[in-house]
Amino acid sequence: MDAIEAIYTTRAMRRVKPDPIPEDVQKKILDAAVRAPTGGNAQGWRFLLVDDPKVKAELGPIYRECMETLWGSIYKDRMDAAVANPEDPESIEFQKMFRSASHLGEHFEEYPLILFAFCQYDNSGGSIFPAVWNAMLAARTEGVGSALTSVFFFQLEEMKKVLGVPSEGDWHFSACVTFGYPTGKWGVAPRRPAHEVSFKNSWDGDLGFEIPEPLFSLD
Repeated sequence: MDAIEAIYTTRAMRRVKPDPIPEDVQKKILDAAVRAPTGGNAQGWRFLLVDDPKVKAELGPIYRECMETLWGSIYKDRMDAAVANPEDPESIEFQKMFRSASHLGEHFEEYPLILFAFCQYDNSGGSIFPAVWNAMLAARTEGVGSALTSVFFFQLEEMKKVLGVPSEGDWHFSACVTFGYPTGKWGVAPRRPAHEVSFKNSWDGDLGFEIPEPLFSLD
């Protein structure tokens, strides 16, 4: 698999099989993560893999409570709009996302492998998310799907307690990524065209070109 295919087809894959992720694949995921750039080459990151059913059983209820908070706060307006106008195209897209995200919550304990990423001192994301994305790309090359969530922010202390994250050291939670072999097919995620969300030289500056269709296809 070339890099372009991995980049274009690494999208959120939340419907996965319970089959365990082999150790050699786990090694590739972590080794790819630590090859990413990091601010000042400080490498102030920690990655915690979870596959113990007992640990997942403690995390699952916390995750679902966090999702309830998310739907009732940040996404409340979109939730209300989807209920009020279910046939609206935006409502249809939101409901698809809602069902997919809800599936993750309902089946959290069944994901065979979960990665938690922490970064020391830097809570901007700049020193950790390239590493997380590397991990997800590496998983894709091995046929493993992934989905990133940060919703544990709503109950940080409860999550950290379960994982034994030390209070000292200024470790910031950055992301949680679920991994598993997908039940569906890989594909290029539908998105608004890049020229609709991009400018050149100044805010609202004319980009000068359009990209009406994805520049990669599996067809």
